[in-house]
This record gives sequence, structure tokens and C-alpha cells, in this order.
Amino acid sequence: MKTEIVEKRKIKFKDGVLITGLPGIGLIGQVVGRYLVEELKAKKVANLYSHHFPHQVFMTKKGGLRLIKNSFYEYRDGKNEFLILVGDVQAMSSIGQYEVVDYILDYAKKVGVTRIMSVGGYSTGKISEERRVFAVTTHKEMLSGFKKHGVIFGEAKGSIVGVAGLLPAIGKLRGFKGVCLMGETHGGYVDTASARNIVKLLSSYFQIPVDLKRLDQKAKESEKMLKRIEEEIQKSMVAPFESPKGVSYIR
Repeated sequence: MKTEIVEKRKIKFKDGVLITGLPGIGLIGQVVGRYLVEELKAKKVANLYSHHFPHQVFMTKKGGLRLIKNSFYEYRDGKNEFLILVGDVQAMSSIGQYEVVDYILDYAKKVGVTRIMSVGGYSTGKISEERRVFAVTTHKEMLSGFKKHGVIFGEAKGSIVGVAGLLPAIGKLRGFKGVCLMGETHGGYVDTASARNIVKLLSSYFQIPVDLKRLDQKAKESEKMLKRIEEEIQKSMVAPFESPKGVSYIR
């Protein structure tokens, strides 16, 4: 097997939007993609398999097994046409990343996608109360619409690794308009709170009916866990400088 897309059924959009939700920093993209698929009851239309994915298979609860994959889902509501990409992993090498992105763009073009909105995380290395959403875009005319929803352009620095950056960047060369949305995150933990902000943003931007209750609950649980971790880290940093109980340095 090499890289291939296996279609379950044929679809065609007039002005489709590809939203990516693959694993990355803070697993923000993956959380966003899977939540949108579940809440919008999107229907699977194709699977992507690749020899650039890890050489393993998943065992299922029913005693079967399946290949690692990325999957495409379709959602339409009269105003919007979404192709949502979610998946287990990303390709493990640079060559694999470029090859898989080419296949994704080929399929997106084939089904009538015109815009790409990739989702990822922006690591700050610290746990922040406020989870801002940063973004970069391939076309200036896309700035104003997102800025109205509080998205910050021009402040994120560095590079974007993987599909979240390659898809809109290579997509521009092939006629797509693209935005990469990045949720602010520590980077070392699954950040449900940051993912929630992006789901809320997309819901507002496209005016789609997404219930945030389940994500709100997960975000609260995630925040409690992160605060406990932060407290433990602070204690471990202070402990070496504290005097043992009952011991005096004045002799």
C-alpha cells in the first residue's frame, strides 16, 4: 500500500470549505475536528491511508483490527458546505507530509473545495487563563472577517509544522484560499479549553449550530487538572530551597 484515498460515496460542493482536525500541539486540531463531526452529525465520505503513517494497526473492542487512517466527513446546511478532515496521526517524515498533503488537496479540488481552514496549536510554554486564537492567512481579504471574531493576526512567530501549515501554504499555489487557526496553549497537555475557543469561533463565523455543553464540561475538567499540575510544579521548584521541618541552621 502507498498513499491512497478510498471513497465511500461521491460528493460535489459548489463552494466547499475544508476544515482540518489532525493531531498536533495540545491535540487542539484533533479535539476540534472530532467535536465538529460529532455535533454536526457529519457523514463519512472517504478514508485516506498511507505508508507514511506508523507501521501499526489498532485493535478494536469487538476483537477486530483496523489500519491507521485519516477520514473525510461531509456536512451541509443550506449555507455551508464542509469537508472535515480528522485522523489518528500525521505522516512521520517530510516526504510523507508533502505527499499526503498533495493527496488531500487533489481530493479537495475534486469535490469542489475552495477554502481551507486548518486548525492547530500555538505553544507558549505556559498555562494561560486566557486562550487567545492566533491566525495566519494566504489572502489578505480573509483578515477582516476573522478579526471581527477576535482572531489575532501578525503576533504569532516561528514556523508551523505539519499539515496545519502545509495545506494552506501549498493550497495557495493550487488556487485555494487558506487560513491556519492556532489556539494558544502550553503545548505539553491536551488543551480542551483552547479547542473549545476555536469550536466557538467557527460556530460563530459560519453561524452553525454547535452545542458547546460537552466541550465546556471537558474544558473545566481539563483546567482543574492543569491547575493541579501547575501547583505540583511550583512545589517541586520551591521544595529544594526549604529547610526540613525541625532542623535549624543556627547551631
